[in-house]
Amino acid sequence: MTVPSASALSSAFSSPSSSPPSSGSPSPAGSPSPFGSGVPALTETSRRASRPALPALPRLTELRLSAFAAHRGAAFPLGPLTLLAGPSGRGKTSALRAYEALARLGGGAALGEVFPDPVACVPERARPDAQRRRGFRIGCTADGPEGSVRLDVAVQAEPELRIVGERLTAGGLVLLETALRDPGRRTVQAAWHTAGASPVTRAPLPDDRLGTPLLPLRVAGKTEGQRRVLAAAEQMVVALRSVFVCDPRPARMRAPVPTGSGRLLGGCDNLADVLWRTRAECGRRHAQLVAAVRAGCAGPVADLCAEPLGDGTVRAVLDRGDGVRTPLGRLGEGELRYLALSLVLLTGPGVLDLDVAGEVPAALQTLTVLADGLDRGLDPGQRGELLRLAARMCERGHIRLVGTVSDASWTAVADGITVVHLDA
Repeated sequence: MTVPSASALSSAFSSPSSSPPSSGSPSPAGSPSPFGSGVPALTETSRRASRPALPALPRLTELRLSAFAAHRGAAFPLGPLTLLAGPSGRGKTSALRAYEALARLGGGAALGEVFPDPVACVPERARPDAQRRRGFRIGCTADGPEGSVRLDVAVQAEPELRIVGERLTAGGLVLLETALRDPGRRTVQAAWHTAGASPVTRAPLPDDRLGTPLLPLRVAGKTEGQRRVLAAAEQMVVALRSVFVCDPRPARMRAPVPTGSGRLLGGCDNLADVLWRTRAECGRRHAQLVAAVRAGCAGPVADLCAEPLGDGTVRAVLDRGDGVRTPLGRLGEGELRYLALSLVLLTGPGVLDLDVAGEVPAALQTLTVLADGLDRGLDPGQRGELLRLAARMCERGHIRLVGTVSDASWTAVADGITVVHLDA
């Protein structure tokens, strides 16, 4: 995509096939929207085994990076188990960062909390306009009972961080659209579908939060159109919530830890505390974890335990079955990462430290794990075992995994994997 030099917001918010709109200044009714007509998809290789259809749980099926960091006009298809593959510098990590950002915005987080360094998200070649404005644009599609629902968000990063446009659509119908009309006010003008006496309802919304999760507070649900808006917004928010960003840090997993909440942190630092809790809660899942560890760690493994120490801390150990217990501190980095990722796949929202949609029954939610460098530090046997475990868990429908790998040549060890190549 050629980057226009006239306006940074135009270069950030226009798609390759659309003319650049002016998104940071007041615009009359009927002025161009900051959203283009569509983006091309990257090459996808999908291998799915024949299996029964899963319930229509809300889930993300596409991530769009129309203008974000190194990405322009990119669309990533998302299956139950998706791997973003490619050499370093191709934008795998930034894609996961955009997914996490949408999830946090869907949970109601403020824009400044989600993007502490928003300028880093602006495409490198995006130049500021006369008002020194630059920005970026991301979006996603959520499938579920309401069909396919699309969300697109345009964000101004400079000179001040704010949402300048948001669009929620379903079945070709725009259900919510916001636009920045007056840069002097910290609001955007929102219009949502009503299909009553008036076709739309207009009202201001804050420019530092996503409008979609705020709709239940603003839409009465009296008309069929309003109920459709609420149903689509709920599907999108439920699909975005319950995301666990996981990047195990072996150096922090070796030492004993104090007992606490028993909820696993993203870096898996408190793995021993979590094992102290989960080993007694679900014998079946713990047996599956022990089997996974046995397949990926050197030497015999009879059990995986947490034992209390005299100072109020606990440490995790491998029971070798012959009276010998090996502290996790003695394991290699690959073994520790493999063990931690296996634990994540075999647990659920009640164990992982994440934001869940508490108002939605657990049976109607899907946990999504984001794992950057899924194969980092793993030997061929470990990564194959981990991928097979992930495929089995994702096939059930209540857990999804989006991970990054440098090379996808080894992923044929399991079925049901969507591989998106970022080589170009």
